[in-house]
Amino acid sequence: MSNASHHDNAHDHDDAPHATLRGYLTGFVLSIVLTAIPFWLVMGKVFASSTLTAAVLIAFAVVQIVVHMIYFLHMDAKSEGGWNLLALIFTLVLVVITLAGSIWVMYHLNVNMMPAMSGMPSTP
Repeated sequence: MSNASHHDNAHDHDDAPHATLRGYLTGFVLSIVLTAIPFWLVMGKVFASSTLTAAVLIAFAVVQIVVHMIYFLHMDAKSEGGWNLLALIFTLVLVVITLAGSIWVMYHLNVNMMPAMSGMPSTP
C-alpha cells in the first residue's frame, strides 16, 4: 500500500459531515418554504387571533433555525465529538433565561407603574 492511498483512506473515515449541492439545495428550498408560509399567514390574515398567529410564526422560526443548523452549519450530535450539541444546548438555555427574565421584568414594570396621568389637567 502506497503512502498516497493510505492518505486517501484516512480521509474516508472522517466523522465530519460533507457538504453536497443536494444538501444545500434542500436547505435552501426548505428555508424558502419556511419563510413563504409565515409571510402568507400574516399577509392573508389567515388566523383571527394575533396570539395564534404569533405562536405559529415562532414555531416556523424554530423549525427554520433547525434547518439552518443542519443543512448550512452541518451541526448534528456527532459533529465535533458532541461539543457542538452541548454548546447549542447551553446557548438555548441562556436565550430562554434571558427572554423569560426580560418578559417577566417588563410585565412587572407594566403592572407596577403608576396610574395613567390622562385624567390630570394639562399644564400650560
